[in-house]
Amino acid sequence: MFKRYLPSPFTIAILLTVVTVILALCFTENKEGHNHVVTVLSYWESGIWNNGLLVFAYQMMLILVLGHVLVLSKPMEKLILGITSLVRTTSSAAVLVVLPTMLVSFFNWGLGLIFGAILARKVGEYAQANNIPINYPLVGAAGYGGLMVWHGGISGSAPIKASEEGHVQELMQHVTNSQLLEQLPDIISTSSTVFSAWNLILFTVVALSITFVVHWMGKKTEPTKLHLKEYQFKSVDSEIVEGAERFDRSTWMSTIFGLLLLATFFIQYLPGLIKLNITPNMLNFFMLGLAILLHGSFKSFLNAVEEAIGDTAGILIQFPLYFGIMGIMANSGMINGISDFFVSVSNTTTLPIFTFISAGLVNIFVPSGGGQWAVQGPLVLESALQLGVPLPKAVMALVYGDQITNMLQPFWALPLLGITKLKAKEILPYTLVFMLVGSVIYIAGLLIW
Repeated sequence: MFKRYLPSPFTIAILLTVVTVILALCFTENKEGHNHVVTVLSYWESGIWNNGLLVFAYQMMLILVLGHVLVLSKPMEKLILGITSLVRTTSSAAVLVVLPTMLVSFFNWGLGLIFGAILARKVGEYAQANNIPINYPLVGAAGYGGLMVWHGGISGSAPIKASEEGHVQELMQHVTNSQLLEQLPDIISTSSTVFSAWNLILFTVVALSITFVVHWMGKKTEPTKLHLKEYQFKSVDSEIVEGAERFDRSTWMSTIFGLLLLATFFIQYLPGLIKLNITPNMLNFFMLGLAILLHGSFKSFLNAVEEAIGDTAGILIQFPLYFGIMGIMANSGMINGISDFFVSVSNTTTLPIFTFISAGLVNIFVPSGGGQWAVQGPLVLESALQLGVPLPKAVMALVYGDQITNMLQPFWALPLLGITKLKAKEILPYTLVFMLVGSVIYIAGLLIW
């Protein structure tokens, strides 16, 4: 159904742009005194090249690339191979894949995405080599489970961007009136979102529940046939080098530079760490130093970057289109109209639930947490301000809805499918169950807290 009726995410972004332009022309007033078409197109152009949002796009790309680079390091390879040696049955295989993947994804979604894919593949190879009957599609689905918790984690686009000084004010300055703008905090700290007690409890409940579900499924499903070749971790070739190229392969130089980066990280960001306020720059600085240190040479690090950078292409080119949509919606007043509608049909209790559901639906068409925050974030914050819903709760309602329907939207599964050699139709029956279980937990959490 997805293949037949849903075009590529880039094409969807273009279609959404056209729809937004038409809606703005039909349902908003011309404030500039020029031709309305010209005015709307100028809003679009200014949104595409919004300097603050372009910085945001680059920060999100680095989170993905550096996470991927980390998982291609030797220590991570040893960790993955160590986990695979514990496989005995389908149940143990699925549990050994899903729980570590969720924990890693909570730290970094790019790392978790590739970690889960390679771990699932290596588990399949180990089972094949040792004649252990397993249901490989279930194991593959378990490797994708981290994408249902990532946005509520340390690298979540919305929480860490909202915790950056001045971002919330900049995002809302053309959206809301001056009276509500004065109510906005300078930051929405990750201590009140990602590291809040209620979010950590929900993450724990989801992780344990999905672990139980995959264990139960492992006992109920039939083994599948395996025909896997060995997946090779890319490494630096061992040819003899001379001259300046020795610096590229020098272990001591990369170690010194990696330690220098990490030392600078702690000197510069220790106050924020103590307050549990994580920003994109803080996270990327730490991962850059850690990745260089773990790879052991600049050559190995750059090889991993070259492999990882390809996964960002489709997302990178979509960001400006979403920023253009946000520019039209913000400057034309569409966001105010939509938020007024939500306010009219909601109250303090139901707005987070409506936000969760709408975020889940939007994610099917905008499979990028960063792009979705740029488009839907202002609407959510505006509605929350009008109804008096705590802003951290509003942000996390969007986060939960966005991440849960990744189990339905196969876009982010593409790297996993390529590594595991599975098809989307093979893992979706299991990930849909993950989505239903997670949705119940998240909605209950939003009602309780």
